[in-house]
Amino acid sequence: MKFPKPHTLKQIAEIISTSYIGADDFPVLGMNEIHVVEPGDIVFVDHPKYYDKALKSAATIVLINKEVECPEGKALLISDDPFRDFNKLTQHFKPFRSANQSISDSAKIGNNTIIQPNCFIGHNVVVGDDCLIHPNVIIYDDTIIGNNVTIHAGTVLGASAFYYKKRPEGFDQLISGGRVVVKDNVHIGALCTIDRGVTGDTIIGEDSKLDNQIQIGHDTVIGKKCLIASQVGIAGCVIIEDEVTIWGQVGSTSAITIGSKAIIHAQAGISKSLEGGKTYWGTPAQEAKAELKDKVYIKRIPEVIEQLKKK
Repeated sequence: MKFPKPHTLKQIAEIISTSYIGADDFPVLGMNEIHVVEPGDIVFVDHPKYYDKALKSAATIVLINKEVECPEGKALLISDDPFRDFNKLTQHFKPFRSANQSISDSAKIGNNTIIQPNCFIGHNVVVGDDCLIHPNVIIYDDTIIGNNVTIHAGTVLGASAFYYKKRPEGFDQLISGGRVVVKDNVHIGALCTIDRGVTGDTIIGEDSKLDNQIQIGHDTVIGKKCLIASQVGIAGCVIIEDEVTIWGQVGSTSAITIGSKAIIHAQAGISKSLEGGKTYWGTPAQEAKAELKDKVYIKRIPEVIEQLKKK
């Protein structure tokens, strides 16, 4: 998430009431999660296990809960609670704006696009040309939809990320300030839910087709010409490369990559990254041929036991 204009390190420290290490005028351009940071971004870290990763990332400002040696060319914001202060920055630069009408005046709707009754389209939404938005679709603020996109009834684009920090008094949610971006020629079925990125974008690639009742987690990127069948659940920060086929009721863990042209059979459970060009099945998902061969061997176990008894 980039700020509307550059800020200085001192200005950011004043917003969240923290001390800092670095020049007062050190430039701060935005804030992002670790997997999408760029120079000029703030990244937060609140556990020693991840200090090194954050300090060596592309981010040039690290919001951290311990004063450590500052890497050359970077700056530190020292906070007793980086998670809380990252939320403060999101609230400051991307505050929630309530709606007072079904289609915001700031939304931009393309030529020949049809929006059926009872839809909600939030602030700064862009919908391209020749789209068809069926009844009761909810499109949250800042969502970007390309040309020739069909979205069926009851689908929700842009709900907040399922991202929480456990505290003694309960769970504290990381506030989402990112977007959903749907590319050209995408088809999204009924009752799908696609969460916005925390600071970046959740992306549905060009010409991909989603069946009904699919959940896509925050910051996940789906490539071009993917087919995803009903009741699939994709966790946050997953990369699904081009031309992947995922059949019904597949579930995945977060922060993995599914390679191009992979095929995932129904009800598979994906617990790690999968190479492209192969077919997978089972939980945890394995290459289908190997998994089916194992099933054959398992079925033969009673026969082998009976043979052993006769000896």
